[in-house]
Amino acid sequence: MFCTLDITEKVQKLSYSIESKEKIVANLANFAYDPYNYAFMRQLNILELFLDCITEPNERLIEFGIGGICNSCVDPANASVITQCGGIPLVVQCLSSPVRNTVNYALGALYYLCNPSTKKEILRPDVLRVIGDYATVGAVNSSFNNLANTFLDKHVNP
Repeated sequence: MFCTLDITEKVQKLSYSIESKEKIVANLANFAYDPYNYAFMRQLNILELFLDCITEPNERLIEFGIGGICNSCVDPANASVITQCGGIPLVVQCLSSPVRNTVNYALGALYYLCNPSTKKEILRPDVLRVIGDYATVGAVNSSFNNLANTFLDKHVNP
């Protein structure tokens, strides 16, 4: 009985800490909407934290991490940090997520991360194929369709 109780307590603490981590990352992703916070986010390495979350097996952490990337990469300085830290492959990986928000955030992030210095890495045939597939699913998911078409219109078919 004592061992079972000890294990149960540890499992409860573990799930509490995972839930706490999810809440913290979700709140940080919300702060990433406000340009006032951009310098603080860079100073405190929060962009790197978002990238780390994308590598987790927890789909909620991935969703919140890519949400923070999407919200913050509008700023060129943030986009630069994200690309310098190897973020583009991580964002591209999110395109194949089973979570709709994760895919939406990835499409939005790639829209802002794509520039003359990153085009070669982003506009690869395999990535364009996935984005092209999302551009044709209008009746199934209009947000995928709209984001993918906007990406293609700006970066592929100007």
